[in-house]
Amino acid sequence: MTAVIFDMDGTLFQTDLILEWALEETFVQLRELGKWENETPIALYRKIMGVPLPVVWETLLPNHPQEDRDFADGYFLDKLLVAIQTDQGALYPNAKELLEKLACSGFQLFIASNGLTRYLQTIVDHYGLAECITETFSIQQIDSQNKSDLVGSILLKYNLNAGAVVGDRLSDILAAKDNHLKAIGCRFDFSDREELAQADFIVDDLMEADQILNRLFVRNN
Repeated sequence: MTAVIFDMDGTLFQTDLILEWALEETFVQLRELGKWENETPIALYRKIMGVPLPVVWETLLPNHPQEDRDFADGYFLDKLLVAIQTDQGALYPNAKELLEKLACSGFQLFIASNGLTRYLQTIVDHYGLAECITETFSIQQIDSQNKSDLVGSILLKYNLNAGAVVGDRLSDILAAKDNHLKAIGCRFDFSDREELAQADFIVDDLMEADQILNRLFVRNN
């Protein structure tokens, strides 16, 4: 079997549709608690999009105690879950169709994300992705908080040594290369041109990945 490991935010799921609202709600709450006075740092968050949430709050709340960061983290997650469940978010065009086609072609599909387990599972459940995805992995499951290690743990668990990582950020590309997989970069909302230049392939539409993957691996499935 050949593995195709997908990032979630900015690759399968259009996080930008719910990000600004959830972050604004979180900082409104922090203001009401007297813990924040300035504008919501949405632009700063967009620059670091894709890093683990502990790093997010260390960056957005650098002078706050850990207690405040933990509160913001939990509140933000709750708002994201509400947004997903009330259809404020969406998958990228052709996301589910791609997963279905790849599964039918014999690929073994996974999600590996810096998102939290509850967040990822809410997306998988809400959009019915479980029928295509073998397992969803969160960065919470490993101590290193490194996506390369997370992808490596998938390959080890399922005894896989060939395939690709599909994602929009440098951490996805490095996770592929560190594990001797092909890197498919998605030129979507949070992607960076210099980061994508390090990928083996770049797509502007997820369905383009179907052609690439079948050309590379279909004979091995």
